[in-house]
Amino acid sequence: MHSSSALPAQRKTVCSYPRILWLIRVLFQGGFRLAGWTFSTQPPAERKYVMVVAPHTSNWDFFLMVGLGAALGRQARFMVKDSVFVGPLGSLMRWLGGISVDRGSQNNVVQQMTETFAGTDDMVLIIAPEGTRKAVPRWKGGFYHIAAGAQVPVVPVFLDYGRKQVGFGEPCLPSGDLDADMPVIQQCYADVTACHPEGDSSHPAKLSLSAADVGN
Repeated sequence: MHSSSALPAQRKTVCSYPRILWLIRVLFQGGFRLAGWTFSTQPPAERKYVMVVAPHTSNWDFFLMVGLGAALGRQARFMVKDSVFVGPLGSLMRWLGGISVDRGSQNNVVQQMTETFAGTDDMVLIIAPEGTRKAVPRWKGGFYHIAAGAQVPVVPVFLDYGRKQVGFGEPCLPSGDLDADMPVIQQCYADVTACHPEGDSSHPAKLSLSAADVGN
């Protein structure tokens, strides 16, 4: 039996309604193509995984992530700070698959999300690992600890604004060694162009390049 802190994984979202999901998928794919975007690789076959979407440098990334989640044919979920879940906006966010989290309690979030994964057989948790649109020295490790605790793979997904492509990297099942696994996860972002490159921290080489540019 799961503890009462577990989040309601089976709560109905847009992904629970095939006809609505089909309509969103058609609209997303149509708009996606009209804007010149393409998928460079296909989604993985796994039913449960943590999807890390990067680089995250623009508000437009959120809409790409929500549309991408609808196109997966999975129960797509994403975490949003609890202050957003107020009134009608909160209801809409939950219906879209949003999960309210208190960012001040990371360990509790990891435990809750681990239990949420255990309570369902179909779930993709979408996370922007930077946690902000600005460049950061390194990614937050919450997504990794959730995947490790839930024993599900991490699937890296890139948003390449230069080539207007969305692509999926190879799934990485956490070994428990964050420092060893992180370079493997981040490798697919090496040649990706962010919407705002100056805020791109999806790969260590980009941070080094940005620091060099600032120094010149």
